Amino acid sequence: MNVLISGAGIAGTALAYWLRRHGCTPTVVERAPAIREGGYKIDIRGAALEVITRMGLLEAVRRERTDVRGGSIVNAAGRRVASMDGDTFGGRTGEDAEILRGDLNRLIYDLTRDEVDYLFDDAIASLTDGPDGVDVVFDSGRKARYDVVVGADGLHSHTRALAFGPEERFVHDMGYHVSIFSVPNHLGLDRWELTYVGAGRTALTYSTAKDTGAKAMFLFAADGDAFDRRDRAQQQRRLAEAYKDEGWEVPELLRGMADAEDFYFDTLSQVRMDRWSTGRVTLVGDAAYCASPASGQGTSLALVGAYVLAGELASADGDHAKGFDRYESELRHFAEENQKLGPKNIRQMVMRSRAQVWFAMTMLSLMARLPGKDRLAAKVVEPIHRAATAISLKSYER
Repeated sequence: MNVLISGAGIAGTALAYWLRRHGCTPTVVERAPAIREGGYKIDIRGAALEVITRMGLLEAVRRERTDVRGGSIVNAAGRRVASMDGDTFGGRTGEDAEILRGDLNRLIYDLTRDEVDYLFDDAIASLTDGPDGVDVVFDSGRKARYDVVVGADGLHSHTRALAFGPEERFVHDMGYHVSIFSVPNHLGLDRWELTYVGAGRTALTYSTAKDTGAKAMFLFAADGDAFDRRDRAQQQRRLAEAYKDEGWEVPELLRGMADAEDFYFDTLSQVRMDRWSTGRVTLVGDAAYCASPASGQGTSLALVGAYVLAGELASADGDHAKGFDRYESELRHFAEENQKLGPKNIRQMVMRSRAQVWFAMTMLSLMARLPGKDRLAAKVVEPIHRAATAISLKSYER
């Protein structure tokens, strides 16, 4: 099977790896000039950890871990209200791993770069789905026919728009904005995370073993607050306005966005679709079932989704429709369980009133001194673990 994958992120490179392993011929087209390095820290849990193990990458992932030692909640004066170890702060248990997104992407890319054709600095301009294949025209003018096309191009998937229609039908704004970018480590953090919570506004900064600087992240309530995704200056004004009255280190962190090459700003959104496939085109990862960064499961969904899609296509013996149906049947429950985490988590991460913030800070301060605090932390992590293991992975090897 000759497969075109749009997007060289984690979903796209992982799909290319598994398709090649099953004897298919994948081609990956990526708008950027190379795979994206750096990025924010992400978690690999449950079934996704098993996928990484089957790829032979577990030890490499362990070597590249962020090694964040812990985190603290701080108030406006900078006092640490509560602190906990890195795994508890990040909602990890057992063998769960934390790594920078770019490091994981590079590890998977390195597995595939000598066996997969990567078309960087290009993108799909149009596609025509027919009985014998999908005719694709690229931005570069190149033309080719593929048995199957897979959109692995994220929340704002261009492939999804071409095959299924405008994103307004599928992308659901959760009522919050998120921004993240690199900043100087002016607090001298050593593999530590600090989180400040205000009414409707959360800000955090962290350092990792892989970065001499730091990252700053902002989450804030913004119901129906539209913006231009191509206008960075407008986005930065919007962010500065949202946090103009906040204390702690927020003003200093915001100053860092002017020089940040990796500035990112978007809505917190989920993708919900009745079908992930139409004709010979299908979707994987955020393009199909984005759970939002608030879920903490975007990378795990991408890894598991790529594994299942490749396996089901390979086992369908050339019948793409059968492969797509089995992919959706096998993965739907897992995707939905992980999407449920997003709305619940964001309500705990961004609190809407000063009274909520005061109550949460008081409880956190008390919990830090209570006996049995480890059991309380385990109860918080349990829903994440349950969603992360909500699938039994088949073996597709022949």
